[in-house]
Amino acid sequence: MSSLGPAEEIDEAKERAHFQAVVNAFKYYKLCSLDRIHKSEKIISTLPQSHQRRLDKYKTYLTKFKKCLDVNNAVVHMIIKDVDTMFENVDHSMADAANSNGTNTESFGCNYNNCEITSQKQHKMQHDVEKVQSVLKNIVRDWSEDGAAEREQCYKPILDEIEARFPPDEYSNRAHVKVLVPGAGLGRLAWEIAARGYTCQGNEFSLFMLFASNFILNRCPEANAHTVHPWVHQYVNHATCEHQLRAAAFPDAPPAAPRAAAARRARFSIAAGDFLKVYTEPDEWNCVATCFFIDCAPNVIEFIERIYAILRPGGYWVNLGPLLYHYSDMPTENSIEPPYDILLEIITDVGFEILKERTGVKTKYAQNPNSMMQHEYDSVFFVCRKPYL
Repeated sequence: MSSLGPAEEIDEAKERAHFQAVVNAFKYYKLCSLDRIHKSEKIISTLPQSHQRRLDKYKTYLTKFKKCLDVNNAVVHMIIKDVDTMFENVDHSMADAANSNGTNTESFGCNYNNCEITSQKQHKMQHDVEKVQSVLKNIVRDWSEDGAAEREQCYKPILDEIEARFPPDEYSNRAHVKVLVPGAGLGRLAWEIAARGYTCQGNEFSLFMLFASNFILNRCPEANAHTVHPWVHQYVNHATCEHQLRAAAFPDAPPAAPRAAAARRARFSIAAGDFLKVYTEPDEWNCVATCFFIDCAPNVIEFIERIYAILRPGGYWVNLGPLLYHYSDMPTENSIEPPYDILLEIITDVGFEILKERTGVKTKYAQNPNSMMQHEYDSVFFVCRKPYL
């Protein structure tokens, strides 16, 4: 057996540390989320008695928020159960001692009861916990009835286009059509593609998303068996406290139901890792479907070139989403942000034929439907083809 070199050992150590940091973020979800409620309670306790009296009803809701965190925390701990061995041939379990709750308190210099975290580590922990909170909102977007409207906006145009490009009268066995969904998130779009008979693989880089998708796709055999309160962390722009308490059941379609799982096992999968590192085989896919994905690259041209390379001649690239360019304002990242008109020129220069494109497609992303503030994108939608040689 060959030993790892210094660079490989460092990379493996970094991956293991990152894996454990993500696990810890899930474990500390409730503790850090409670801090926000305690802050409100503390502020109220310093107000004049007349003000406190006028906030009595709100204080009762703060208590209800804590109960919502309990519900969410139960789901969060189900998500991370057995994640140490969720990837083939990889065991990310740590040798560090853990407390009775399975929480490695030494990793963050934190006392589990009073969360005495140093300021730098506290900021990092809070940032990671916010990602866990975002996962809960994405569960609603992808796997609840409450997310159906967003999925209609974002996924249906892609699904319709794939069916139009690979119709049943020309493709009697759709399993021969291979579709890739990079940036698959919690896997609903890829699952829906496979449900239509195509062979589909989702690809996701974020461990936060991978942990949650593993739970939903593999360990949720019953419809709407679980509940989350996705908006309990949002403290502004509510018309009523009940909106902040609102619950959502999931999964609306149970992907791990025995019949559904058996039907899709041969043609549906999720691959973990960096898109550019995982997909290097040329001419492999009949279709690449991207939704809210291409602006996740520091250099979007690399994504375009790779999509072109891995598509078979005559294959299609279907895309929908905005151009948020996630790395744009990160001082440690080198990011380019071409506007849509220049992006289209780059796409054609790489070699694609643009078959269809439109702008102003109204889309939302994990949006609270009852919030006084609504974020909506005027997204772009296009369909490209890699020419036959």
